[in-house]
Amino acid sequence: MKTFAIVGCGHLGNIVAEAYKNGLLNGYKLIGAFSRNVDDATALLSGVDAAVCGDILSLIALKPDFIVETASIKLLKEFTPNALLNGISVIPLSIGAFADQNFKETCIKAAEKGKAKIYIPSGAVGGFDVLSTISLMAEVNKKEIKAGIHTHKGPNSLKNTPLYKDELANKEETVFTGTTKEAISLLPTKVNVAIATALSTVGPDKATAMITSVPAFPGDDHKLTVETEGLKAVVDIWSEKSDIAAWSVVALLRNLNSVITFF
Repeated sequence: MKTFAIVGCGHLGNIVAEAYKNGLLNGYKLIGAFSRNVDDATALLSGVDAAVCGDILSLIALKPDFIVETASIKLLKEFTPNALLNGISVIPLSIGAFADQNFKETCIKAAEKGKAKIYIPSGAVGGFDVLSTISLMAEVNKKEIKAGIHTHKGPNSLKNTPLYKDELANKEETVFTGTTKEAISLLPTKVNVAIATALSTVGPDKATAMITSVPAFPGDDHKLTVETEGLKAVVDIWSEKSDIAAWSVVALLRNLNSVITFF
């Protein structure tokens, strides 16, 4: 029986917990949860024999096989190296943290030393298998490769960010063009999928990102493209809500415990 714990007990964390309660994670036991708000962790674990942890060190002390993170880049950075050193694999949704090369290298070294892994879920997108395969082929064959993501979203989702302006309510406009690393620095909670795309291809400094604001657009549409000589892949996924990100964690856990594994 594998064990897991959840860090971040908001909407996405609750989806993972509910999937467990509903019997969708056979072969796993949920043993703990941590949130800045203890009441949120208590509510998430309602009906589950698991520990409500008052701090992240208490959760790491439980020694789960996996920690599922649905909180924030800041919190992910706080606990991940320590968890990995303790042999605990991490499944993060705040993937934008890995745009920080120093943090990424620290985590890799910690994972190697602790014999743990970082499992990147598909989040609100997907296709990382074919993106990484094409990137590998281009590298081996010494061919040029281009990779990027184009996101369409409603202007309301850009409020309280440097990209928002009132005029976006009435006109379609491309509000950002640059690298995925630049995108995540501007929008740390909005474009984690861009960093996931970059990590599976050419890296955050080279993968491009474009964000287009569309009046009254519901949810997000993410179009991922990777292209090299003789090969091109396009993955286009629209989601009205963020729930798919949490469900991708559930699907990943099921995949890791399945006799037949999808890649």
